[in-house]
Amino acid sequence: MNMNDFSVWFAEHGITEVECLVPDITGIPRGKIMPAQKYLNGGQPRLPECIFTQTVTGEYPEDEETGSDPAIIDMRLAPDANTLRLVPWAREATAQVIHDCQYMNGKMVPIAPRQVLRRVLELYESQGWRPVLAPELEFFLVARNTDPDYPLASPVGRSGRQESGRQSYSIDAVNEFDPLFEEMYDFCEVQKLDIDTLIHEEGAGQVEINFLHGDPLHLADQVFLFKRTVREVALRHDIYATFMAKPIGSEPGSSMHLHQNVVDLGTGCNLFATADGQANPIFLSFIAGLQKYLPAVMPIFAPNVNSYRRLTRHSNAPINLQWGYDNRTCGLRLPHAEVESVRVENRVPGADANPYLAFAASLACGYLGMIENLQPTPPYRGSAHELPYTLPRELSHALELMEESKPVRDLLGDRFVQVFIAVKKLEYETYLQVISSWEREHLLLNV
Repeated sequence: MNMNDFSVWFAEHGITEVECLVPDITGIPRGKIMPAQKYLNGGQPRLPECIFTQTVTGEYPEDEETGSDPAIIDMRLAPDANTLRLVPWAREATAQVIHDCQYMNGKMVPIAPRQVLRRVLELYESQGWRPVLAPELEFFLVARNTDPDYPLASPVGRSGRQESGRQSYSIDAVNEFDPLFEEMYDFCEVQKLDIDTLIHEEGAGQVEINFLHGDPLHLADQVFLFKRTVREVALRHDIYATFMAKPIGSEPGSSMHLHQNVVDLGTGCNLFATADGQANPIFLSFIAGLQKYLPAVMPIFAPNVNSYRRLTRHSNAPINLQWGYDNRTCGLRLPHAEVESVRVENRVPGADANPYLAFAASLACGYLGMIENLQPTPPYRGSAHELPYTLPRELSHALELMEESKPVRDLLGDRFVQVFIAVKKLEYETYLQVISSWEREHLLLNV
């Protein structure tokens, strides 16, 4: 689509405003809102590069830590026409479009999450491969909470009661919030978001949405827009939707499981399976790459201090990188599947992960395994929760592993890794300044 095509689409839908979106390091939508006519008449928006060095609390690392130009230079936003959609909850007819970021000389901005994912996808394409991905995204519905000192609580459903117990796969528990989910599906349909199955997960008020498999960049856009949509729908029903990895201490955490396989660009055949459905050697190398390199990208899969509260023994989250056939206690699971759908499920990422970066990191690990012809450990049978932890247990350790991994830096981009580590280190230091209620309760008068 060129601007003439945009103009036709705007006229067909009566568009008066445009939301120019850019996903930042955290996955927060940044950007500008412009009058539609100005946008069509060459009003190409610009943003400062520092939107990618901003922490979730709104702070910025020093320029020397991120390699940023101290002049706080501009980026030019280039629309991706494939992402042009309506904003279904807007009062006036409003378009939204996700933009890529370019420097003023036309070069792509390497620290933009969409560009990091594109970088990895180009590596696959150079080998004649095309990765296919399907995310499963969990989140909690919670009662409105305007004071962060108070813990979250389950919302009240149509019965007038809160959930108090575990309701895995309960249809009735989902029906408690039918009006919300009906509006969610309506909004997703307007935006052409390819969501599939809706289930009630184990936690009180916890829900999982499955997406149809497809192109990783297309699906990262979908997850990015879906998060925004669900938060908006929940607010319209006077509750919150949260994608925190562990929002409620007594409940399970929320994940973003990634189902992945790789097909041949020429034939479209699944490279992971033989004709009789067995794992190909290249598939085993992909798994081995995840086993070897995933600890170094843990800050992407578990990007916040809260993320590591989810990864605990005897929960539904993994604590190590064993792999097994239909084994949900392993970090890497091979579900039962037909030949064309043989795949690996990466169960490590949390729901709080940036989808662009999580997809890029997982595919990068698998790519390294295939290129290096690595071999995995034997498949594990039984409960992998009985084995030792092999995943980092807190953010600062994970950042050290990332900083030390040259293959990861080379694949994701050295400048991106530099910026990401600087942002996450500053967030971690800011977190350490906060004294928790646990510390006041158990240490105040006892130590």
